[in-house]
Amino acid sequence: MNRKEGNGDVSMIKTRLFAVTALSLAVLAGCGGSSSSDSDPPVVEPVPFSFVEATVSSLHTSLETGGVSCEDVIQGYIDRIHAYDDDGTETELRSVVNINPDALFEAREKDLNFEVTGIDGPLYCVPVLPKDNFNTKQMPTTGGAIAFQYNRPLEDAYTIRRLREAGAIVIGKANMDEFAFGFTGASSLRGLVKNAYDQSKGAGGSSSGTGTAIAASLAMVGTGSDTGGSIRVPSSLGGLVGIRPSLKLVSQDGIMPLASWQDTGGPMCRTVEDCALMMDAMVGFDDSPHANQRISFEIDAPAMSGEDEYKTLTGVPDTYTDYLDADGLNGARIGVVRELFGSNETVNAVLEDALAAMEAAGATVEDVTVDDLSTILGDYSSMSSYEFQHDLVAYLNSWVNVMDGHIQTYQGLLDSGGYLPNYQSSLEYRGTIDLDNLTEEQQEVYSKNTVERPVFVRERLMRALDNVDAAGNSLGQPYDVLLYPTMTGLAGDLGGSPSAGSNNRLSPFSQFPALTLPAGMATNLEPAQPIGMEMLGREYAEPTLIKIAYGYQEQVHPRQPPTFTPEL
Repeated sequence: MNRKEGNGDVSMIKTRLFAVTALSLAVLAGCGGSSSSDSDPPVVEPVPFSFVEATVSSLHTSLETGGVSCEDVIQGYIDRIHAYDDDGTETELRSVVNINPDALFEAREKDLNFEVTGIDGPLYCVPVLPKDNFNTKQMPTTGGAIAFQYNRPLEDAYTIRRLREAGAIVIGKANMDEFAFGFTGASSLRGLVKNAYDQSKGAGGSSSGTGTAIAASLAMVGTGSDTGGSIRVPSSLGGLVGIRPSLKLVSQDGIMPLASWQDTGGPMCRTVEDCALMMDAMVGFDDSPHANQRISFEIDAPAMSGEDEYKTLTGVPDTYTDYLDADGLNGARIGVVRELFGSNETVNAVLEDALAAMEAAGATVEDVTVDDLSTILGDYSSMSSYEFQHDLVAYLNSWVNVMDGHIQTYQGLLDSGGYLPNYQSSLEYRGTIDLDNLTEEQQEVYSKNTVERPVFVRERLMRALDNVDAAGNSLGQPYDVLLYPTMTGLAGDLGGSPSAGSNNRLSPFSQFPALTLPAGMATNLEPAQPIGMEMLGREYAEPTLIKIAYGYQEQVHPRQPPTFTPEL
């Protein structure tokens, strides 16, 4: 792999200028033997930094008290990647494809300026691991394919730029299902991603590398993209919080597409509060033609005109952290979609315990029916086969290839052979569909899933959320969210797909937001595996999802770390 080791031996940085603060002065005063007085600065005890299960808050506390430097943090995560992800053994996780060669330099720069700036951003020094379909100007963006291993976009994706502006350090790039095609976690660039909890199992996909790496504490937070479950499935298998935002909330500029009609990026984190901070950074109006921020759900709707219209239409809050309420379950109304529960007794038992805990914390939990659910999940489909060639070629031509010589045509991709052999027939089929010149039969299918589908699905989900019948008559108080298992089954064997089911279709088919979080652990499995539950809300109701999820997290503390990646 193309990686640059950090030497971690810059003693000048290790002394940390920011340590010459109240802590240092207090220690010096004590060494001088003078008696303490009210004017003496308080002694601040350094708070050590623990990499496993670290949060943004724990990082900032340790930085502020001199317990760790930013360089220590970045070097430590790089060390963990080398120890657990690419040590050349059968147990390596294979979740990271690249380490940012500038990450340590950026960390040292923050340390040098710390005495002046302090923590000057909500994600200051936070190591972020994006999925390898997010453009990062310091590293290639490959989509998991050898064919794209030299792709060097000239600019960061909009969301990556926003994360950097919030103080984050992009530590590397995460492995993924090649072209975001599936749930197995396989790429020609790095191979199969392993499950952080059980390395004989798969990590899900297509944001598989992010899911495993964040679960194993190889970085603090990460990004994924979701067309039909690609954030939520690996988050569920990694015991993570994963958010698929409302479709127009997050700019798609600089994210290698699968199907722009329903693609979106989103955060993947170990805690709700860290995902709230990530959301703050990732949302925002983008005037790029690739942002995919339209004024309504219709496929031919015009783009938003500016920041004011974006804020008016989305109602985006000043900060999602305002909704981190430990008592967030008290008074919440949860509509449980029993029809989306599968036959797996382990999954269902963990979900039942979670629902009982919600009720005990003051939530109202009631069963709800989504009209025509079998039609929603059975008669409609993703449009990735129709849009992939068109959208990928547009992406590949969004920067000049003078410097990197990257492939810019679909035929060039096919001719390269730089992809998994089992994807050849799928790539060839997608190459036969010309979105600008569909046959009459193809146009009928495309219109059904881009014009008919969103209206049909949104109407029925809103009836369930509003708790009304088809005529609009009230059936009771409205619900805040609909809840169901993220996956109806368990992780698949390595190289196979998990038992994901089709629950993940509701969010992309409606463009409504969905959040998955750990419901609990399946302790009857060896080793124990996390089980996820998904909550779906009204369009732009991310604050509600965050509030309820945080309330559950703080009441139940459902996440447990994997046992195979302890502190070094």
